[in-house]
Amino acid sequence: QVQVVESGGGLVQHGGSLRLFCAASGRTWETNAMGWFRQAPGKEREFVAVIRLSGGSTSYGDSVKGRFTIARDNSRSTVYLQMNSLKPEDTAVYYCAAARRGTVWTLSKSDGYDYWGQGTQVTVSS
Repeated sequence: QVQVVESGGGLVQHGGSLRLFCAASGRTWETNAMGWFRQAPGKEREFVAVIRLSGGSTSYGDSVKGRFTIARDNSRSTVYLQMNSLKPEDTAVYYCAAARRGTVWTLSKSDGYDYWGQGTQVTVSS
């Protein structure tokens, strides 16, 4: 099993920045990629970003490209999501997830992941 815990959420003003953290523990050697999703009230869960733990290749959802950056530390057990130029429409619960395997396509879908955190709230005021 792999445990995933998010932190770093909070309240920020329109145009501000926030960094989210995702720490994985347990059988982390089984994980191939870690991603971020978000879900706003009344909306479906949306893909935000993913990073492969070997090689570090990344992919982003269209709504965050150019504003958000995903990165990992050298231990491969912590992933960061740097969010800049935040907008009120970025308000959501942000979830971190870990996948044992997947392609660029499957890793952009929530069912492509095996382990999920509990989520952290991000609120952007207008």
